[in-house]
Amino acid sequence: MKPGKTGIARIIDATAYSIKGLKAAFVHEAAFRQELFLTVILIPLAFWLGQSAIEYALLIGSLILILIVEILNSAIEAVVDRTGEEHHELAGRAKDMGSAAVMLVLINAFVIWGLIAYDRFF
Repeated sequence: MKPGKTGIARIIDATAYSIKGLKAAFVHEAAFRQELFLTVILIPLAFWLGQSAIEYALLIGSLILILIVEILNSAIEAVVDRTGEEHHELAGRAKDMGSAAVMLVLINAFVIWGLIAYDRFF
């Protein structure tokens, strides 16, 4: 176990690092900003579209999951780009897999929103 802060001091530090990460994603990642904008617009719509706490959780949770996966994808890209400019098969694979994760979570959100909208209107 590595030495360091414990208890409330550790929680405070972890929170500060998380806020720093959110700021970095917002400043440096256009895709994150676009998805955040979409999330801000769609959360109120989720309360209109959904008809139960479970539907609200699915609608809003699918949006938050997009932001989470986008941050992880951006982190992968930052680490890969940090290691060098030359093309490496594993670096390309890591970036492609991160991109695929974002695509899958977007499909997931589309399916959730589509099924709940279908259930409500048809």
